[in-house]
Amino acid sequence: MADRSASNLSIFMPAYNAGNYLPSVLERVPPDLWNSIKSFWIINDGSKDDTEDVIKELEKKYPSVQHITFEENRGYGSAVKEGLTQCKKDDSAYILCLHADGQYPPESIPAFMVRMREKNLDILQGSRIASGTAISGGMPLYKLGAGKVLTFLENIVFGLSLTDYHSGFLMYSGRTVNTVPFDELSGSFDIDVEIIASARARGLTVAEMPIPTRYADEESYLNPITYGFRVLGVMIRYLLGKYN
Repeated sequence: MADRSASNLSIFMPAYNAGNYLPSVLERVPPDLWNSIKSFWIINDGSKDDTEDVIKELEKKYPSVQHITFEENRGYGSAVKEGLTQCKKDDSAYILCLHADGQYPPESIPAFMVRMREKNLDILQGSRIASGTAISGGMPLYKLGAGKVLTFLENIVFGLSLTDYHSGFLMYSGRTVNTVPFDELSGSFDIDVEIIASARARGLTVAEMPIPTRYADEESYLNPITYGFRVLGVMIRYLLGKYN
């Protein structure tokens, strides 16, 4: 059963060329959650496929779904910042980033809300590593290996003990969205790590929960080499006090 505090939830979804996946992802949201979601923002990041048309059909089916379309592709981080900006207006207790390709589990939303409330957390990240399903779920070995190296360094720098900083399934508290200057952060994929760095610099609490790993036929637009260097840059800037 969905958490009855769900009326304090807003969701945003960065979407790029995701027309084939959007309907099935929204169908996986627990049915009894829909009437309680304040807003569900889909940020169409300059898609070249039928994403725009698919979103318009979804808006007819789900009253809480709204969308913003960028005429040109601005990058994942820009879509995240736009989504956070829109959700911040709701003054919700919880704000969730849900990806459009179906890789992350909408079914886990109620459990994440319960954990956020019970532990008074500011950021709760889904961990594919903690679930023990990385290999069986199809995570490429190079991503698993590189992720473990980066995570080892990130735990030292941020003073945490997480297993997966690079999952895009993130739930934020209203306090986080009102405290972290996310509009000043990266327009690329490293924004998730930057938000964690900014939260840690402000003494906010960060934790993780296991989620299943799912790699299917979705196309990744993340360059792992560039991303790795960007994450290293975030750690260096954190140590230099740039996120204070």
